[in-house]
Amino acid sequence: MVMTMPAPPTAPTRLQPVWTMALCLVSVLSTVGCAGYQIGPHAMYRSDIRTVYVPVARNDTFRHDLGVRLTEAVNREIEQRTPYKVTGDPTADSTLTVRFLTETKRVLTETSGDDPRALDAVVSVQATWLDRSGQVLMQNQLLPDNSLAFTFSQSGRLVPEAGQSVETELQDAIDDLATRIVSNMEMRW
Repeated sequence: MVMTMPAPPTAPTRLQPVWTMALCLVSVLSTVGCAGYQIGPHAMYRSDIRTVYVPVARNDTFRHDLGVRLTEAVNREIEQRTPYKVTGDPTADSTLTVRFLTETKRVLTETSGDDPRALDAVVSVQATWLDRSGQVLMQNQLLPDNSLAFTFSQSGRLVPEAGQSVETELQDAIDDLATRIVSNMEMRW
């Protein structure tokens, strides 16, 4: 039976204090130099806003359910992608108002019997994001100074012969609109 003895503790080398000092110096400089910066995905959003009130989108089209569907999609996007909390309280930190302007279908190609072969479903909405004092929170260099609303349009192509329906294509367009609206809630650099 062979017995092994534990190795004696090693004496500190001359480089250990130097490495310790360098590590401390780097950590101090990184926190001091970046004191005003935020990191992570939530750094793209305003820190002075915590809650967002999203009333049901007003619908100026003949399809009665578009406003509700868009409101649900916008609420879902805000909750998933932003640090904001959607609330039903009109006295929230901010209010995001959305209004459906148009919903149209354009025929791209037809069969010889004048049946639509390919269509574009196009929807457009206006969105306004204001804080409690009425100040515009969405920022864009292309928005005229006196305008409070952004206009978003989204289209989707469908082929009825392939089994695609207008309703599913409209839902895809609504989901894309919600993503674009919430993306514009990010702070600009």
